[in-house]
Formats: sequence, structure tokens, C-alpha cells
Amino acid sequence: MAGLQTQRLELKYIIPEDLAVRIRDFLLPFLEIDAFGATQPDMSYPVHSLYLDSPDLHTYRSTINGDRNRYKLRIRFYEGRPQAPVYFEIKRREDNAIYKQRCAVVRQAVPEMMAGRIPDRRDLADNNPDDERSLHTFCRLVNQLQARPIAHVAYRREAWLSRGNNRTRVTMDRRVQSCREPSIHLDAEMTNPVTVFGDEVVLELKFTGRFPNWMRELVQVFGLKQCSAAKYVDGIVRIKERTDEPVMPAIDLHRHLPKRRNRQPAWAG
Repeated sequence: MAGLQTQRLELKYIIPEDLAVRIRDFLLPFLEIDAFGATQPDMSYPVHSLYLDSPDLHTYRSTINGDRNRYKLRIRFYEGRPQAPVYFEIKRREDNAIYKQRCAVVRQAVPEMMAGRIPDRRDLADNNPDDERSLHTFCRLVNQLQARPIAHVAYRREAWLSRGNNRTRVTMDRRVQSCREPSIHLDAEMTNPVTVFGDEVVLELKFTGRFPNWMRELVQVFGLKQCSAAKYVDGIVRIKERTDEPVMPAIDLHRHLPKRRNRQPAWAG
């Protein structure tokens, strides 16, 4: 997934496990299980993200303030092998639309680039112009924010996608955990993590263009209520609640906990 993707819309829901199992059955006629999850007993694969932010938590504040145009910076990885690439990702929100820019990077190059070294084409796992542009954009934003590692977020993802393309996608994220991580630590091991959403599942409906009729039916049949489920932001709040230690900087994070708004988007009507 190199370069900037087509406009995507995302709807998020927090649901119990028993409902997630029923929704899985509903999806079978419309989507197919992701190839990675298909090989696993729980139909899921691990996702790890190292979130970067400025010293005053600019991207965190943008989310809790509800800024209509905002972005997050993260380094995503799926396994700990030294030869496995990691992915630099910029996730932008412009009004209700989501855009994601992503490039695969050689793992060994990450610490030097995050220390300020100018990125080079040799840092890319796949040598193509889109990835090179994405890499330079990511590093430019890191430098502008003076961004540094803040939190490691991990979970198990069950992903369903439309056959033959990625225009429609449904994911269910379980066992979402977060921990403070002030260094470039690209390993699955977490230090004293908190559980962000308890035993509940984060369901996301993702699509480009028109809201599919069968998705509208899914929402109606199961009585789903859209809400906020920001893993990075909610994770920081949970860490603060447990430790009562300042998370850079020492601000009142409780006051900024996003309210879960039960709302139905205009395009779903």
C-alpha cells in the first residue's frame, strides 16, 4: 500500500465478544478472511504500532480537541524478525474521510532516521517512487513536530475484505493493549501494558465511495451505535489512570478523555 490511498470512510463500534461472533457469520456472504488471519486458529494476526508525537503531544491534542483535519504518525510492524520490514504510516483525517500513506522500511535503518539522518532510497524495503515520497513526507513531519516515541499499542486483528480488491474491509481488534515507550523499540514485548478496552472488541467498517447496502443492514440488524475508539489516545489515558505518572507532558489527561458519541453518519442514513 504505497502512496496516498483513495478516500476511505471508517465507522467504529465497541462491541462484546458474543456479538462479534454473530457479526462474523453475517460477513461470510460478502467478504473473505484476510490471508494472514486464515492461517491462524483465532483467524487473527498481531499488530504492533509505535506512535510518535511532539513533546507537547500535538497529535494527541488534535484528536481530543476533535480537529476536523489531523494526522497521526506511527511505525507499524507485525513480527520481530530482524529481516522483516516495518511500515512508516501517516494516517490523516480530513473531515469524515481517512487517508493513509504508508511505506515499507528496512528495520535496521529506523534508529538512525529517527535520530535525524536524512532518509535514503536504500532505507526502503521496496524501491519505488511512491514509497520514496511517502518516506520523505513521514520524516519531514517527524522533524516538524520534533516527534519522538510515546506509546506502543498492540492487538490481535481479525480482518475481512472484499474479494479481489480492498475497497471494503471490516476489522475486529481484540486485546488492545498500550504501554509507554520512549525509545525506538521494534519488538512485540511490552513493558507493564494496560488493557485499553477491556474484553470488548473494536469493530471498524471501512469502505471507499458509497456506503454498501449490506453494511447498512449490518448496522441496523445488530443495533450498532457508532462511537470513538482511538487506540493511541485512549491508551494514554488508561496509562495515566493506572500510574498517576506524567505522560509527556504532565497535563490533565482525564479532562481530555474523548466522549464516545453515539451518532449515525450522514452517509449511513
